[in-house]
Amino acid sequence: MSTAKVLTVDDDRDLVETLRIVLESAGYEVIAAHDAEAGLEKVRSVRPDLILLDVMMPSATEGFHFVWKLRNLEGEYFRAVPVILLTAIHEKTELRFYPDSGDGSYKAGEYLPVQDLVDKPVDPKDLLARVARVLFASRKS
Repeated sequence: MSTAKVLTVDDDRDLVETLRIVLESAGYEVIAAHDAEAGLEKVRSVRPDLILLDVMMPSATEGFHFVWKLRNLEGEYFRAVPVILLTAIHEKTELRFYPDSGDGSYKAGEYLPVQDLVDKPVDPKDLLARVARVLFASRKS
């Protein structure tokens, strides 16, 4: 099986570099983009196996717009490529992506077509476990 390609889309260049180190240490190929427009260009040209996406980039909710544009591109790949949101939005705003399930967790995919949501700061072991789980699930379907 070939190495999974992970696209990171985040305007925080230090975080992107940290993510690169963590992901490459686990054997993933990492491609980076620093805004939504560049991220969409990379998705079209590289066709990553998974996208790690920040929500709050220069235009505040740029990540949300990225997801909707991605999912509306023509072709099954664009509707199916897994996306994990990485965000500190819950710490900075009252905004919640999904209804609280009662145990403090949120259910990915119910309102925004993504596979997982990870609050920043990200624990490297947790991130790697989530990436592996999402990639495994996407390959089964």
